[in-house]
Amino acid sequence: MFSAILAGLAFGLFMAVSVGPTIFAIIKYSISYGWRAGVSFVMGVSLSDSLYVALANLASGWLSGLMSHEKTIGYIGSALFFGIGLYGYFKKIMVTRNNRDMATVTSRDYWKIFSSGFLMNTFNPGVILTWITAVAAISTMSNAYRVLFFGSCLGLILGLDFLKVFLAQRIRTKLTPRNIVYLNRISALCIAAIGVFLFVKIFFDIKVGGY
Repeated sequence: MFSAILAGLAFGLFMAVSVGPTIFAIIKYSISYGWRAGVSFVMGVSLSDSLYVALANLASGWLSGLMSHEKTIGYIGSALFFGIGLYGYFKKIMVTRNNRDMATVTSRDYWKIFSSGFLMNTFNPGVILTWITAVAAISTMSNAYRVLFFGSCLGLILGLDFLKVFLAQRIRTKLTPRNIVYLNRISALCIAAIGVFLFVKIFFDIKVGGY
């Protein structure tokens, strides 16, 4: 079953390094609000991935049926990315220096960040298509193979996302509060730009890979 783990790690690496809205959101939340905010976002994304994997294996017909509504999902996703990007760009961030964190974040804020990670990943049609493709590719394999494949895949994605949070935090400690605000706005604009790109892609039916 080593081949299942190796294949899962390779697929997880592909998913983790793909450039999409989540990587900019991880940078945005980690740099603006600290590592706890970054982790909250990552956990929301991970929950969404896990649910898609479970649905793809247990109810593949239902999940595949979602792709018949790809345009609707794409429009929702593009609006969500654009809205989160604009909100992040215009929202005022109070950055202060202290030993634990550089921004005051409440438990309610962490839940909002967690939810944004979940929704951003859930309404990304590229994510749905990718997981369906993965399930279809190993549909003839045993249950043990699939458990090892998806377990190693999800584990690597989560681990690398945590690494992104850590690296963002390391960068953050070397930045001034003003630069943190600038980076937050740049990341927010990148998320909004992906939303615009997704809308154009769906509206004009442009066939491209990835997100």
